[in-house]
Amino acid sequence: MPRKLLKGVSLFSSAGIAEAFLNDVNIKIVVANELLEERAKLYSALYKTTEMIIGDIQDQKIFDRIVKLSGNDIDLLLATPPCQGVSVAGKNRTNKDMSMDKRNYLIFKIIDFIQIKKPKYIIIENVPNFLKLKLLFNGEELTLIEILEVLFSDEYEIEAKVLDASEFGVPQKRKRAIIKIYKRGLMWTWPIKESPVTVRQAIGHLPSLKPGQRSNLLWHFARMHSPEHILYMENTPTGKSAFQNLKIFPKKRNGTRIKGYITTYRRMKWDEPAPTITIRNDAISSQCNVHPGIKLSNGTFSDPRVLTPLELMILTSLPEDWCIPQSTPENLIRRCIGESMPPLLLKKIVSNIN
Repeated sequence: MPRKLLKGVSLFSSAGIAEAFLNDVNIKIVVANELLEERAKLYSALYKTTEMIIGDIQDQKIFDRIVKLSGNDIDLLLATPPCQGVSVAGKNRTNKDMSMDKRNYLIFKIIDFIQIKKPKYIIIENVPNFLKLKLLFNGEELTLIEILEVLFSDEYEIEAKVLDASEFGVPQKRKRAIIKIYKRGLMWTWPIKESPVTVRQAIGHLPSLKPGQRSNLLWHFARMHSPEHILYMENTPTGKSAFQNLKIFPKKRNGTRIKGYITTYRRMKWDEPAPTITIRNDAISSQCNVHPGIKLSNGTFSDPRVLTPLELMILTSLPEDWCIPQSTPENLIRRCIGESMPPLLLKKIVSNIN
């Protein structure tokens, strides 16, 4: 017997990638909110029956509209506040830096919504560092969990874990902090770990592509790269970085070797889940972005390129026939995927709501 329909609200929704499978588990998002119009319009194209409210949740008129249109008896709140304020990617940030970043205080609008609407189940999702962040609250510096316990522990169970999506059927290593809040007396267990899905299992069936080449599959087309980058990656084996090459490696114009981390100019491995997909998944010189490739008869390797949009979708656990408008800009897809919670991970989490 299917579970009864649960009504939900999505805050900081982006394009709604994480929500792709909610219908499968009988969850209906009735209202969503996103600041950026381009992402909000993509969300509306994907979820036509959801009321999308575009604008800054800190604007009282926007917030009041979210509250009003969400109606009564909201079962689920899904919130993914911006993570740039706590992300450690590309820079070292102290806790003082993070506590002063205004983006991190958007969490208090989530708290306001909980206090007004009192949903039965709440998911707050972000990067792992989010759980370490301390914010000023009633004159003290407290973590978000400590703040939530002060405000809601009498009424709600509050649990937090860092989950790696690759342990729950997603073919990508992606760690996310999950705060799970549910009313006392209800049941909501954590999902059970599964065997990993590899890059080969996920995208190994797709046609090989050279840079700039297109296939007859929707969204399976390769970006063009500079001749130098193509040369470096043609001579880089599966799972290795071009910085590890002895003869053909990233060089300056005078021919001297460029110094860099071996996580860059790097091919993925076929027989492991993909590394974490970032918003710079368009660049060979960024983090572990290059297709694994196949060794050719001449000793070089195929697919000296970053992943296609279709490959990114699949490795994020989106379905191969995901119905995204064909007019969607490639870079928008890439950015949204690079910031998203894998939808299969969210499905596994909410499937255990009783």
